[in-house]
Amino acid sequence: MERLVTNPRPANAGGRLAGRVALVTGASWGIGASVAELFAREGAHVVVNSYPDDKMKTLADGVVSRIRAAGGEAVVIPADISSEEQVTEMVAKAKAEFGDIDVLVTNAAYGNRVPWHEISVKQWDYTQAVNVRGAFLCARACYPGMLRRKAGNIITVTSVTVELGMAGLLDYVSSKAALIGFTRALAREVGKDGIRVNSVMPGAIRTEQEIALGFDEEELKVLSAQRQCLPRRGFADDLAGTFLYLASDDSSFVTGQVINVDGGWIHY
Repeated sequence: MERLVTNPRPANAGGRLAGRVALVTGASWGIGASVAELFAREGAHVVVNSYPDDKMKTLADGVVSRIRAAGGEAVVIPADISSEEQVTEMVAKAKAEFGDIDVLVTNAAYGNRVPWHEISVKQWDYTQAVNVRGAFLCARACYPGMLRRKAGNIITVTSVTVELGMAGLLDYVSSKAALIGFTRALAREVGKDGIRVNSVMPGAIRTEQEIALGFDEEELKVLSAQRQCLPRRGFADDLAGTFLYLASDDSSFVTGQVINVDGGWIHY
């Protein structure tokens, strides 16, 4: 799948995230890869998390290669974020490489498009484990370093399907709805510690994950044209700037928010 890079440029040592350490989970492709690359261009030292299999690790290596070719700093650390042990080890390795995490993006997600009555308990539990427990485990593991500095940013990723009630994705939609509550409750808990927590709600974004969820490209093109205020397909790079805004000091008084980036699919 082609990637639309809207603002290719070399890493910026004086950028908006200069000197900060960012951990982006599920950054082998799609939204996570675009966010990781933009953060690096803005001066962050980026930890690119991938699922621990050969395919995802190879894709993550490609992300890191692009970052380094542009003059940025990045490292791949594979981990299944549903595993407490692997998350603990991942954050420890990240700290050894770059120092404490300043910005956490919990982008990794799992879902499978299937009628609700055919969802197995195993699939249901795994979806919640990756999408909800994974965000919790990563945030908890990064918290001590943020607390020491009285500063930090945690950004979760929900989905426009929460607002739409998308059929065939009950386990996925339920998990993404849970992340909204997680984001708001955690923002309330850690605000006193100087830590901000926000969420990005992507719409119909053309990514490999979208294909993995079983969506048909032509169907989504039609829906985008019919439902969105901006009648075109969105790309991962269309979202990356919102993550940068939330990760940077530009949003220093923003926390507990869910920001839609969906071309106006949901608008009030």
